[in-house]
Amino acid sequence: MKSYALGHLPDHVLLRDLAAIVTRDRATLAELLAHIAEVDTRKLYLPAAYDSMLAWCTGELRFSEHAALRRLRAARAAREFPSLFAAVADGRLDLSAVVLLGPHLSAENADELIAAAAHQGTQKLRKLLAERFPKPDLQTWIEPQVPANTGSLLVSKRVDPASGPIEAEVPAPSLSSVVPRSPGRFALQATVTETTHDKLRYAQDLLGHQVPDGDIATVLDRALDALIERLERTRFGITERPRRAGATPAPGSRYIPTHVKRVVVQRDQCRCTYVSDTGRRCEARKRIEFDHEVPVGRGGESTVANVRLRCRAHNQYEAERTYGVEFMRRKREASAGRRERSRTRIEAANAKPNARPDAGLERDDAFRCLVALGYRPSEASWALARCGEMPGATDEQRVKQALAQFPQRVTRVDRSGWVPAEQAEAATRPAPATAT
Repeated sequence: MKSYALGHLPDHVLLRDLAAIVTRDRATLAELLAHIAEVDTRKLYLPAAYDSMLAWCTGELRFSEHAALRRLRAARAAREFPSLFAAVADGRLDLSAVVLLGPHLSAENADELIAAAAHQGTQKLRKLLAERFPKPDLQTWIEPQVPANTGSLLVSKRVDPASGPIEAEVPAPSLSSVVPRSPGRFALQATVTETTHDKLRYAQDLLGHQVPDGDIATVLDRALDALIERLERTRFGITERPRRAGATPAPGSRYIPTHVKRVVVQRDQCRCTYVSDTGRRCEARKRIEFDHEVPVGRGGESTVANVRLRCRAHNQYEAERTYGVEFMRRKREASAGRRERSRTRIEAANAKPNARPDAGLERDDAFRCLVALGYRPSEASWALARCGEMPGATDEQRVKQALAQFPQRVTRVDRSGWVPAEQAEAATRPAPATAT
């Protein structure tokens, strides 16, 4: 085992070795950033069953999340401006300097700004960037605090994440954090709007009989139970009283029946099912999508055996392996183009109140799907306009979001429009006999 006791070294040897180690460390850091950048470019974290480069750095390289994030930001900046690699290797810039410089570099100023930042300490570099890229003054704010049922107000300054904490009367807490305090116990801290605050107070009032002390942790726990139940019901069809299985989708249809979604989600534990060659399963539970193991374009059907859960990253990765990277790139660009054209047409229609609301939407897949479901063109265009921009959303997701804009309990009594179910029942109920 290597001994790290250096008490036997003469002073001049100790200083010489230290200088050599620092030189090697800088060169190693530059090589490390170059390797991280190349792994990120090739997306080699996907075959290893990670949904992001950050997760790969923490899982495979064993970096802390903070250390991985700093190195990943520096690597991406250096990949775009390769002169940063040389500046790190010869000691002109350190890791913190690269992270600070990255957001401000451009093709026009990169060489000049890197030269100006050389051998600058962190504070001097912050001052240099503040002179070159000034920001508006931060505003003083009043932050309501409700610990131990006290309505005390603490005065603090806003914290700019890019420049670190600022001196204040009271240290400003982070805007959102979940920190473990003891086994099975976590401290939750968040800044909420007045509307959210009013909702929380109203929920405490409604739970006054079950939770007399209004304990926020208990109220949040019940609220999350209700939210999760609703989301699982709307997204996956998970309910205590499921409906009977409907008709089997037609061959070539991408539609996945609710009863299939329900079984697949419970079977896959609402988690990505991609497994690497080494046997590691992706741990992602965010941005989960349904994927056909045998693609629909190659005869795959929407059955329990052929449908699986994949995170967005591995779903795209599998599609690129099946159809090719260039083909999927063209498909994504075409989809983005359709969304942009749809957004432009909707904005143009809103700018011309007298124009037909569905003008120019005939070729929009989401619009045509809504019309096929029985909605009038004016209703379909209204719902899509309310959804606003949905970057990265598929046509299926846009349709679902548009459907959510309509009232949940409605009945069509005629082609004149939608009315509440109770009103529709009253309209069809025989009129009571009048006394003569």
